[in-house]
Order: sequence, then C-alpha cells, then structure tokens
Amino acid sequence: MFANYWIKISRRDCDTIFGVCLVKLLLAIAFGGALGALGRYFVSTQISSWLGSNVPWGTFTVNVVGSFILGALYEAGTLVWQPSAELKAFLTIGMLGTFTTFSTFSLDVVLLMGRGAWVTAGGYAFGSLFLSVLGLMAGIILVRGLLA
Repeated sequence: MFANYWIKISRRDCDTIFGVCLVKLLLAIAFGGALGALGRYFVSTQISSWLGSNVPWGTFTVNVVGSFILGALYEAGTLVWQPSAELKAFLTIGMLGTFTTFSTFSLDVVLLMGRGAWVTAGGYAFGSLFLSVLGLMAGIILVRGLLA
C-alpha cells in the first residue's frame, strides 16, 4: 500500500472504515492536499506571470489541467489500474482536490451524462456554477454589511 512507504502503522493501531486504515487514508489525503495546494500556487503564479493577471489564466489552467488529470486517472482506474484506497485518495481527494475542485465537479457532470441523466447533469452544472457565484456574492454582501 502507498502509505506503507512513508509511515508504519500496525494493524492494531488502525481503526478501519470500509476495510481501509483510517489513519493511513487521512495521512494520504493530507499529504496529497499539501502537494496539490503547492502545485496550484506555483502553476497559477507562473502562468499569471507569463500571461498577465487581467484574466485569471492561472486558475483557468489549473482547472483544465486538473480536470484532464482526473479524467485520465478515472479512465485508467476503470480500464487497467486498481490503485490502493490510500493512493486513490492521495491523488484524487488530496492532490487534485486542492489543485482544483473543478476537476471533481467536471467528473460528476460527465458521470451523470454517462448514465444518460442529461437533464440532471445540465441542472447540476448550471446550478453549481450559478449558486456558487451567488453564494460568493452573498458572502461578500454579508461581510460588507457587518463590517462596513
């Protein structure tokens, strides 16, 4: 298992969830999250320095690249690759989850479309985008009202 390479936890010290050691799983997610966040920072700042900051090209780039990577990992896992639960969590929830949350959203939409739930996929995509932007605006308005 992936986590065995960087930390040794005995089975008796391990609470399990779905047959997976919870401590190892959480450590894999945390380590992946740290790497993904650093990757997002470095890629975003480099892209912005190359292309300017009038348009958020750094964020755009990490969202597209992260979605591509998640799609490739998902399909590889479906066809030929069976990573351990820890490695899967490290890569998807940890690294890609902090590199970009847009990748998970994109996968959810594609999986809904793959099931033939086109209306649900469209509603989910539109609703997620619209309500997320609306939620951000509501947060700004709330804090302005409280602190202004």
